[in-house]
Amino acid sequence: MKLMRYAIPIAVLAVAVFFFKGSFSKAEAQDIQKTIVENANTTYEKAIFSGGCFWDMEEVFQKLEGVTGVDSGYTGGHTDNPTYGEVSLGTTGHLESVEVYYNPTIISYDELLQVFWRNVDPTDSTGQFENRGNEYQSAIFYMNEEQKLAAEASEKEVEASKRFDKPIVTRIEAAAAFYKAEPEHQDYYANHPYMFKMNTLFSTRDSSLDQIWGKDREVKISPKQTYAKEFNKAEKLKTLTELQYAVTQNGQDEPPFDNPYWNNTDEGIYVDIVSGEPLFSSKDQFDAGTGWASFTKPLEPNNIVLHETGGLYSAVEVKSRAADSFLGHVFKDGPAPTGLRFCTNSASLEFIPKSELEQKGYGEYASLFK
Repeated sequence: MKLMRYAIPIAVLAVAVFFFKGSFSKAEAQDIQKTIVENANTTYEKAIFSGGCFWDMEEVFQKLEGVTGVDSGYTGGHTDNPTYGEVSLGTTGHLESVEVYYNPTIISYDELLQVFWRNVDPTDSTGQFENRGNEYQSAIFYMNEEQKLAAEASEKEVEASKRFDKPIVTRIEAAAAFYKAEPEHQDYYANHPYMFKMNTLFSTRDSSLDQIWGKDREVKISPKQTYAKEFNKAEKLKTLTELQYAVTQNGQDEPPFDNPYWNNTDEGIYVDIVSGEPLFSSKDQFDAGTGWASFTKPLEPNNIVLHETGGLYSAVEVKSRAADSFLGHVFKDGPAPTGLRFCTNSASLEFIPKSELEQKGYGEYASLFK
């Protein structure tokens, strides 16, 4: 499947050209995740923070489970469409900031605030650590009254902790226009890992904050159940066929055109063969001509995890969240509206026909097929 999934002629030159042009950078899985979010039925929320260099803050939030995307940009100032050079002059009033997209069923705004406070010096009004200038001030830009109250409460909590011996000067203001920074500033830590690492090594940010927060610097994100049904993985694995086990547990691909769902035209949903968590809908299924079941998007984005793989060529692997089952890969050559192709193994899936949704506990999805 590794080669055939690309649906290209088996000419050596063509394969080589495709691998060269179609390989994924570290940041492309994040781009795919953003596309999924934009086309999902799930409600995602947004938060805006400023904490010095946006390269650093982007990395802080992007690695959090439940955060589906982070954009570096500029906000809080008085000019439209500012450039990096203009903001760096300190005359636009804008701060280097990050816009965080997150799933509140996985990570809460309060938890994002806790992460924010542990990654800034809230007493510094003229910059952050080695980054000096007004554009590097710390700030929280709230999107609504609920975020405002949460931000103010968290500020009081930090003050009451007496961790800082100077007054807190972090701005808490209503969010204004957020201007996305130039492409070279997006996903900098992922696209330029060596330079980012060197920048981190020569910064006092982590050492200073580690000293202030100690063992409390790491925020413990409380587990939130994204899939309600319980399952016994060990027992369920015993019921799998040899092929199902090899695919879900060992990442082996099944044969193309010789699996039950590659050309399925019945209406219903696909769930994980191990956990039963909902993954895909027949509404989003299409024939990619590859011999594997293909979808433009997941039914429940929270139930899948994307993982970049290395090796001879790079790709983005797709797994289920609760069961950690290998499902397949996702490629950026699919049809509208997402432009994505989730190429999946039937052995990882169980199909629930629309007529059985209520009976098998998936009644909430019945309305999709009316």
